[in-house]
Amino acid sequence: MATAIAKPHQSFWGLWNISFGFFGIQIGFALQNSNMSRVFQTLGASMDDLPALWVAAPLTGLVVQPIIGHLSDKTWNRLGRRRPYFLTGAIFAAISLILMPLAPAIAAPLVFAAAMLWVLDASLNFSMEPFRAFVGDMLGTDQHSAGYAVQTAFIGAGAVVGSIFPYFLEHVGVSNVAPGGGLPDTVKWSFWAGGIALFAAVMWTILTTREYSPEEMAAFGGEEALDDDTTLRALAAKSYGSAGACMAAGVLVVLAVLMLRLEKEVYLLGGLLATYGVLSAIAISMAKQGKAANMLSSIVGDFSGMPDVMKRLALVQFFSWSALFIMWINTTPVVTQYVFGSSDTASAAYNEGANWVNVLFTVYNGVAAVAALALLPWLSRTFGQVKTHSICLTLGAIGFLMFFFVRDAQALLLAEVGIGIAWASILAMPYAILASNLPQAKLGIYMGLFNIFIVVPQLLVATVMGSIMLWLFPGEPIWTMLFAAASWLVAAAAMLRVQAAS
Repeated sequence: MATAIAKPHQSFWGLWNISFGFFGIQIGFALQNSNMSRVFQTLGASMDDLPALWVAAPLTGLVVQPIIGHLSDKTWNRLGRRRPYFLTGAIFAAISLILMPLAPAIAAPLVFAAAMLWVLDASLNFSMEPFRAFVGDMLGTDQHSAGYAVQTAFIGAGAVVGSIFPYFLEHVGVSNVAPGGGLPDTVKWSFWAGGIALFAAVMWTILTTREYSPEEMAAFGGEEALDDDTTLRALAAKSYGSAGACMAAGVLVVLAVLMLRLEKEVYLLGGLLATYGVLSAIAISMAKQGKAANMLSSIVGDFSGMPDVMKRLALVQFFSWSALFIMWINTTPVVTQYVFGSSDTASAAYNEGANWVNVLFTVYNGVAAVAALALLPWLSRTFGQVKTHSICLTLGAIGFLMFFFVRDAQALLLAEVGIGIAWASILAMPYAILASNLPQAKLGIYMGLFNIFIVVPQLLVATVMGSIMLWLFPGEPIWTMLFAAASWLVAAAAMLRVQAAS
């Protein structure tokens, strides 16, 4: 048996090229996260409509990421293994960014904007998921932490560029107010420039990197044959109990919506639970019948057989991303209503507040970019990866608490420092831990499945949060920031359980 050889050590510029495409992808995410509530409200959506309109984003991630992870593990063509997915996603994301500002001219502008958000998020996920596995493919274990730190720095830098666009354009003379319910020129030009920048950055990575062939990966000892038979045997040994429980839970959620008159978006949650139960039952049945491995059986089997470290980190991710999605949906209405004193989307005060949200988002992403390269390595060496992540999440929770109590726009910049440190850790620490503990041959599918625990909490926020807020705090979005703070404190506590598996 041949001795495995080490992967070549990447220089700084090698690390740069591997992750530079993420700079462009994050420009797209930043434009989406900091502007879509503004776009929806400008096109006539009410505060209560926002969660339903935003639900497209997590739903597409839930569907796209495991599928793309599975496919990219098994792909090899002229472009390589992961790069075909980078390119396809970048093309469609750029197109949706360019078309989004045209929504006011469409017959059904709100529907068009929601559709473009759906396409945009699906395309960004199409590119993003393989980028996570790409770092693991290209780097040895000794460089995983450095690779994900550089990737996080590019995420932060891309988000800074995407978030600051409208604010910057206003200060160079571009109009920030549009009469008649249209989108301001600051928003239009930000989306158009972002589409170009996204595509160019992804092309940089595609053109400056060369993926290792399957033969080279085998020589590195990390590309052993995919053990689909083991997955199928484990799946065949499962009972139908869990699948039945999911289907029953889905039905109960639908009945609860009918009986308690919850928001209609909660139907989606019930539908997803029931659908997963049905698909799981089908996969188990096929495995019991001895049918060959396929995408459904692989995804369901690998999901049910996740390594322990991934299961523990999944709980942390769940609460971490619950808070982030609350922030992305509600920061604009919270800041405009409570700090700038206006909910009128046509007013100068509202648009000034909405642009200040872009500044706030710029700060937390800028802090994340710096923290990824300067603070996290020191904290990790001093306290270890687990405690570092717990500390950072706690700092972020304090930032959310400041939103609940502070009414000064400048003072909120300090809150974003804590949120930025937490964001840097969320983007780096869990992935560095996973990349060193997951089988290389299934890195794509496991990274895709891990992102389910990013998507599911977002779906819960988009469906259930609206009902909770309408019931307890109608017209008072400030309370969402208290929910966000609590979520990160729970995540910080849950992270400490990962010690036993790390």
